[in-house]
Amino acid sequence: MHNGDYKTFLMKRALFPGSFDPITNGHFDIIQRGIKLFDEVVVAIGINAEKKYMFSLEERKAFIEDSFKDEPKVKVVTYKGLTIDFCKEIDAEFILRGLRNPADFEFEKAIAHTNRKLSKIETVFLLTASRTSFISSSIVRDVIRNNGDYTVLVPDSVRVKR
Repeated sequence: MHNGDYKTFLMKRALFPGSFDPITNGHFDIIQRGIKLFDEVVVAIGINAEKKYMFSLEERKAFIEDSFKDEPKVKVVTYKGLTIDFCKEIDAEFILRGLRNPADFEFEKAIAHTNRKLSKIETVFLLTASRTSFISSSIVRDVIRNNGDYTVLVPDSVRVKR
């Protein structure tokens, strides 16, 4: 086996799941840092029929794809069902998650333990950058609804038609 085969053999793929309604600068930061750790980061938009979204699935997917159009290590997909089942389907050994605060940690810890109990998939946590730790998609949606300047909270690809 020569060096080229070795990298392919040990490819590390991480799934970064979320609703991304819309992608924020916090998500963008986690993805950018994730591509330094993994050979591929699959940004997976979960489809939940119960949830009311501000942006359509197509818009959310386009925002992310446009943000990473020059980064071949980032793939954007949609999925339904359990995240660990989708990880198995695409051969992702890792779930990538961002943590903004202690509440995020407690919530994500319970999910990570459950996923670990149900599968061999490891969850990798990255702390959000301090400059983005206050941003959430729900805050962005609230700013948009109230005609505020949301552009400082999201990547350039996120544009709202008014």
